[in-house]
Amino acid sequence: MGRSPFPPPPSPATPAAPAAPARPAAAAAAAPGGRRETSDRRTLVVGRGISVQGSIQDAERLVVEGTVEASLLQAAELSVAPGGVFRGEIEVEDADLAGTIDGTLTVRGNLTVRATGKLIGKTRCRRLQVEDGGQITGHLEMITGDMPPRPASLETSAPAVEKSEETTPSA
Repeated sequence: MGRSPFPPPPSPATPAAPAAPARPAAAAAAAPGGRRETSDRRTLVVGRGISVQGSIQDAERLVVEGTVEASLLQAAELSVAPGGVFRGEIEVEDADLAGTIDGTLTVRGNLTVRATGKLIGKTRCRRLQVEDGGQITGHLEMITGDMPPRPASLETSAPAVEKSEETTPSA
């Protein structure tokens, strides 16, 4: 499950080829265009039964299976598993919600609310997909204009169309 935090054991080197351990790792870390593959992203997994409070920094991908309470988190990807809960404020590129988010969520890309997902509070997103059974309660704002990659303030964003939804959306 996932990658090991330990490097793979060294393989026997052949006498004809000198070993260069740092070069393959450095080449694999950065993909063309500066984007990393999902498997190469710094990932934090908060497992079932685990509770985390405070500030999370430098995680490019956050997987929530337990409970996370954070004041402000910026990451490339958020995944909340069924039974997982995120409370607080978060800003991400893409989010996949099968658990619960209670707070303020800004998604600069795709937000997917699965059938078991529950979104409570204020949400801003560019693209939204809600499966049958997914719940959205609170304020929903669709981002329509250009949005800077990481705005200094959420208040200085491009014009947006606002939409409020208080009940479970129907299919």
